[in-house]
Amino acid sequence: MAETRKPLLSDSPAMRWTALSLLAAANIAAYIFMDILSPLQEMLQTQRGWDPVAYGHYAGSETFLNVFVFFLIFAGIILDKMGVRFTAVLSGAVMLAGAVVKYYAVSEGFAGSGAQAWFDAHLNLPEAWWNVTPFYKGMPGSAKLASMGFMIFGCGCEMAGITVSRGIVKWFQGKEMALAMGVEMAVARIGVAVVMLGSPVIASMAPASVSRPVAFGVVLLCIALILFIVYGFLDKRLDAQGVAEEKDDPFKVSDIGKILSLKMFWIVALLCVLYYSAIFPFQKYAINMLQCNLGYTAEQAGRVFFVFPLGAAAITPFLGNFLDRKGKGATMLMLGALLMILCHLTFALVVPATQSVVITYLAIILLGISFSLVPAALWPSVPKLIDNKLLGSAYALIFWIQNIGLYAFPMIIGSVLSATNPGITDPLQYDYTVPMLVFASLGGVALLLGFVLKIEDRRKGFGLELPNIREDSVSSQD
Repeated sequence: MAETRKPLLSDSPAMRWTALSLLAAANIAAYIFMDILSPLQEMLQTQRGWDPVAYGHYAGSETFLNVFVFFLIFAGIILDKMGVRFTAVLSGAVMLAGAVVKYYAVSEGFAGSGAQAWFDAHLNLPEAWWNVTPFYKGMPGSAKLASMGFMIFGCGCEMAGITVSRGIVKWFQGKEMALAMGVEMAVARIGVAVVMLGSPVIASMAPASVSRPVAFGVVLLCIALILFIVYGFLDKRLDAQGVAEEKDDPFKVSDIGKILSLKMFWIVALLCVLYYSAIFPFQKYAINMLQCNLGYTAEQAGRVFFVFPLGAAAITPFLGNFLDRKGKGATMLMLGALLMILCHLTFALVVPATQSVVITYLAIILLGISFSLVPAALWPSVPKLIDNKLLGSAYALIFWIQNIGLYAFPMIIGSVLSATNPGITDPLQYDYTVPMLVFASLGGVALLLGFVLKIEDRRKGFGLELPNIREDSVSSQD
């Protein structure tokens, strides 16, 4: 008689969902802190002297080390070598360290200090072709130090993201893993919604202070570190039962040449960087854009933009289920890009002319649908286009290229906003027409790439339009 398998900790629904709750709650703190200053662009200019260029360089700095020091790759290596438990705690500590630096940079304690004088006088790099850093001559010292803290935080945040995904695979392998990942993604999107709504409210409490929401974010990251530590005890118990982690294919330098020679890799990578560069950098400017177009306060604008991440969180699981059962991945990519173009064109041309709140809500809802369509279709399509032996390295390169866009476009938009508003010093009077047209143009190129992808799929049969769940896999009873 076969020996009965001893139940594992992960076999208990209560324990595996507890593990997910710890990971997701810690990760939501990271998403909240990532955009904690995004609704406060106006206050940063009036209280700390950050013009649009300084704000744009700060906003892009999060991914600097991931792009130019390749920390994104190192994070994957650390996870492979040290496991989920160690890497989760390390990522929490790194995020917290960066958050503390960022808080000090925007705090009243830094203003007028010797540290501010030093940063004002140093790191004044010329805006030459070789200067790929966020630092430039005339950048406020507080923005320079905040950028440094954001860089450190970005390393920990990237590490946390891949660690949480690996942890979910470890606990939910063979069980409701897709549901668990969908729940975790939805929770992260809710975090963005919460920060857009809550950060202006916390900042505006008398006396108004731009540093107060950042302090709140630091507290959340302290809690996140504690949650990662508690998760570590559960993870250790699971390891003691002999459960091995299912690891992704490690990044291989030798695979770079093979991947870069693939036409389909470049189509997907460019589509990814263009699309996400019109989403996440847009979030950094969305609140101020709504303030300028509608005459709203930051709190009112936050309540309007709240619909975007919340709607995306609600719709994503349904679209993922449709893709699994009905397919149409390439079509979903094209539709998502088209909706994004319509949204940004509406913000560029229609909302400033009409100041219609109804049209604004409709545009944001379209963007939410777009942000559900594209990720739901994009990431499951990659394994259909890239050989499994190269998949891990291909994902790493796609994420790296994506981070280049997330680094560059906040700076580009900040510079465009400044250049198209000469002499404007009131942060509530900016004309966002050209920056929004830049975002729309990114969507336009992404739409063209989606069209090319669909043509290539039709020619070569990659199966992008086919459902992920294949009915022919069901065995017949004949």
